Amino acid sequence: MRSGRLEAFTDGVVAIIITIMVLELKVPQDGTLEALSDSMPILLAYILSFINVGLYWNNHHHLMQATQRIDGRVLWANLFLLFWLSLVPFVIRWLDASGFSAMATASYGVVLGMAAIGYELTERSIIACNGRQSAIGRAIGRDWKGKISLALYAVAVPAAFFARPVAIILYVAVLAFWLAPDRRIERELED
Repeated sequence: MRSGRLEAFTDGVVAIIITIMVLELKVPQDGTLEALSDSMPILLAYILSFINVGLYWNNHHHLMQATQRIDGRVLWANLFLLFWLSLVPFVIRWLDASGFSAMATASYGVVLGMAAIGYELTERSIIACNGRQSAIGRAIGRDWKGKISLALYAVAVPAAFFARPVAIILYVAVLAFWLAPDRRIERELED
């Protein structure tokens, strides 16, 4: 089957996730800079999460553009990815309610790490469906960016229990790593 319907479904789910994230933000009660500064930690978590979800959406779009066909494995792997992304609003809410507790900070990394695994599974399922020598198989290759991201999450999650700032820095590092445009798929499609 073709990938258009999967891409449209994913677009819709991501739009809902982003909407829920923003609706969960608490507006400061006072109109002062102090009240706004009290909201800054959760606002920054929202910004980090928005960019993360946006990166998944962007990369998923590129992935679907290079995909000739999908099968049931791809559908299930994509649902696994969407499940974990759908938990992002929950962990943001937990971060806020718990004052960025160690468990909530670690859980944030677990959710993002599992989403990264979901994306990796989606890629691998697509490559299995289309073949290693397909455009998508050649473009993805060994996917070092994905493997490095998973390694950083694996370090960040336990770090949240004894060095929360280190965990947060690692979450931001993964984000920064992916903000640098990944042109593998575009280059392969141009060839």
